[in-house]
Amino acid sequence: MYPPPSGYPAPPPPPLQPVRGVALFAVAALICDSAVGVVAAVIDLWYAGMVDRMIVDPYSVPDSEITTGDLVYGLSGIVETVVYVVAVVAFLVWLYRVRANAEILSPGGHRRGRPWLIIGWVVPIINFWFPKQIVDDIWYASTRAGQESAPSRGLINVWWAAWLIASLVSNLAGRLLFGAEELDSLAAAARFDVVSITLMLVAALLAIGVIRKISDAQEQHLPAPAAFAPGYPAY
Repeated sequence: MYPPPSGYPAPPPPPLQPVRGVALFAVAALICDSAVGVVAAVIDLWYAGMVDRMIVDPYSVPDSEITTGDLVYGLSGIVETVVYVVAVVAFLVWLYRVRANAEILSPGGHRRGRPWLIIGWVVPIINFWFPKQIVDDIWYASTRAGQESAPSRGLINVWWAAWLIASLVSNLAGRLLFGAEELDSLAAAARFDVVSITLMLVAALLAIGVIRKISDAQEQHLPAPAAFAPGYPAY
């Protein structure tokens, strides 16, 4: 193919894609993940209480209750993990869509390529700041049009700080749980998991705020629905 003659206008940029649907999907997934986390925290406390009774008097807890407790505790962890993975996928789907729109709004305003949308979260060390840079660039591209000053990143900064703290505490809670060999350490790990879930809940609520803020900013750039002339049916 040959480039068009210099006198011809540049082709228009591709149209922006709606983000409302993927945003609702991501928000719903985060709400479900938070609800499952609350239930898991209640189970953690119940299980820790049962272990405490076993520490005081091993014969005070019947075998049937121990079996049920281990089963419920284990299943809650599996369900919590599955729902968390779904929430992560939903968030990444939304992030990919708003990043694609942001590249149209600001083609040269992004410090990281698209592959870092995913691998930036899992590569050690750089996962402390690459995802934050990506979200910052999306936010700037989505909001700077028509503004003389840079838009505030306050909510994004608070969300990222909460996410980093929650992730580190969650990692520590998992290590304590898998490394627990005595009853007292098992009860302590279950209670510490409640702290991890609480921090994750805060990070999820802040993430919902970030999703809504960026999505609303991008929706303002979408063209208004076409009006139908009177006398003609809408299909």
